Amino acid sequence: VQLQASGGGLVQAGGSLRLSCAASGRTFSSYVMGWFRQAPGKERELVGHISWSGNTYYGDSMKGRSTISRDNAKNTVYLQMNSLEPGDTAVYYCAANRYGRTWNPTAVDYWGKGTLVTVSS
Repeated sequence: VQLQASGGGLVQAGGSLRLSCAASGRTFSSYVMGWFRQAPGKERELVGHISWSGNTYYGDSMKGRSTISRDNAKNTVYLQMNSLEPGDTAVYYCAANRYGRTWNPTAVDYWGKGTLVTVSS
C-alpha cells in the first residue's frame, strides 16, 4: 500500500485543518486506516484509526478535537482537526494496518510520508 498524505500547513491557534491521505496499491478495504503524529523530540503517538465500516478509535492526544473519516470509493482517509493548539504542532503520518494488528507504531504495516502541521499562538 502506498500512502500519500496532504493538507498540512500553518494555522493559528483555535483554527481547524483537514488532512487527507490517498491510498493506492492493495485493496483499501483490507486495511484499517489511521493517523499518528510526532512532535519534535517526542515519540510517535496514535491520533486514531478507522475501519472499513467506519468504526473509529481515538487516542488521547486529540480526543474530542479530531474526527477521522474515510471515503472508500476514493481510497482516501481524512483527519479533521479542530480547536488546534500550539501543542498540536507535529508531523502527521497516515498509516495502514491489517485487521487485528497492533497500533504500536513499531508494528504498523504501512506508513505514508508525513505532513507538517504548525500551529502558531
